[in-house]
Parts: sequence; C-alpha cells; structure tokens
Amino acid sequence: MSTQKITDATFEQEVLKSAEPVVVDFWAEWCGPCRMIAPALEEIAAEMKGKVKVVKLNIDENPAVASKLGIRSIPTLILFKDGKAAAQKVGAAPKGELSRWISAAV
Repeated sequence: MSTQKITDATFEQEVLKSAEPVVVDFWAEWCGPCRMIAPALEEIAAEMKGKVKVVKLNIDENPAVASKLGIRSIPTLILFKDGKAAAQKVGAAPKGELSRWISAAV
C-alpha cells in the first residue's frame, strides 16, 4: 500500500514535521466518494513517491485534527508544505485531476 494511515496522535509528526509535502485525505468508511478516489490516491502515491507523501486520516476514528482544521465535508484533501496547509480540494475527482492538483501545489 502506497498511502499511509495516520491518527490524531501521529498527525504532527507525519504531516506538520514532514520534510516532503504531504497530501492528507480526510475520509470515513461510510463515505462513497472517499472509497471512489482511494485507488487513484494509491496510484498517485506510488507514482509521486519521493516528491509527495499521501496519508489518510479517518475522521470517525480521529475527530480532533479534522475538527481543528474545520473539515465540514469529505473527502477533503489538504496538501501541507513546510507544516502549513498549501492547497485544499473538497469532493471526489478523477485521477488526472487529482494528479494535476497535487503537481501544481507541490
């Protein structure tokens, strides 16, 4: 698996203190669009390995970070660069669009 699961407890270390840009996928088991984009994110994570890290945060199991960042709908993707949110995308999109969004933000 190319994407990595993170928790409220590991968010700071894995995302905010990461040396490379990190795309955080805020998702939940019951969310259809979240499951729809998961395979595309896996492929993007493999293709962009070394340039960007892709992680998943289940908001049902880890509500603190999502709440702090004001996540209202899922899937929400936030690209963090140098510990700060650099770009945000809400809703499902095809792989090509997700790749372009990540490449433009990185």
